[in-house]
Amino acid sequence: MKFLKRKRFGLFNKKEEKFFSKPTFTTNRLKVGIIVLIIMSFFLLNLPSFSQRIRNFFYIISEPIQGWLWQKGGGLFDFFDWLSKAKRVWQENENLKLENQELIQKSIEFEQLRRENDVLREALDLGLTGEFELIISDIIGREIAEDYLIIDKGSEDGVAFGFPVITQQKSLVGKVIQVYETTSKIQLLSSENSSFDVKIFEKEIYGLVRGKGSFNLSLEFIPREQELNVRDKVITTSLGGNFPKGLLVGEIKEVKKSDIASFQEAVLEPGFDSRKLDYLFLITNF
Repeated sequence: MKFLKRKRFGLFNKKEEKFFSKPTFTTNRLKVGIIVLIIMSFFLLNLPSFSQRIRNFFYIISEPIQGWLWQKGGGLFDFFDWLSKAKRVWQENENLKLENQELIQKSIEFEQLRRENDVLREALDLGLTGEFELIISDIIGREIAEDYLIIDKGSEDGVAFGFPVITQQKSLVGKVIQVYETTSKIQLLSSENSSFDVKIFEKEIYGLVRGKGSFNLSLEFIPREQELNVRDKVITTSLGGNFPKGLLVGEIKEVKKSDIASFQEAVLEPGFDSRKLDYLFLITNF
């Protein structure tokens, strides 16, 4: 009675509130007993000794419970069926992604082969393969600030130091200065460390080309009395033995001449566009 009054006026302390707020042990036992009783009832009803009338009576009074269990069981089946289908759809999507990636990779490889074949065909049309022994390579890196390129061929492919490097149009690009097992480093003509002998095409005018960096070339040591013209083609000579003769170096785009200097100078436009370089040819012997 004292507890009922304290409960009515909210006078329980925290321990008492915690005790009365939880189900008692007796209540839990009662729930477990009911569940066990229901299970046993279903079991007993399936025994042959039970009469038809008793089974029928029990089915009638337990119909609401059976219906509820059936609905829950059906919903649970639907859930697992949906889960199985979702997993199957996910797996199919993953397989499609892999197939799509494989198709993209094959497309890239096909495009690379097509471009390489176009380059080789152009080289064949110009007679490069008949004139030189060549190794075709792909550019895989650029050091534009220092006028260097990295290619995908190295000592394993027969590359050696000093090999001249040209385009399929027979324009000189530079030479091999470092060789590794599977890659090599190319020094461009425009490198500040590059200089070599040249001549003006269809003229007996000889000079020296010097790299100025950033794809800039200078034609130097041309006697002042010799005539240079804008758009004159500059080609390599056999002097110095650095490059085969007759390779296109570039084109004169500006002539610098002084009345007091013994030599004139010209600015050259390289014979290749560095932005369009994809494949290069290494001359193995000349």
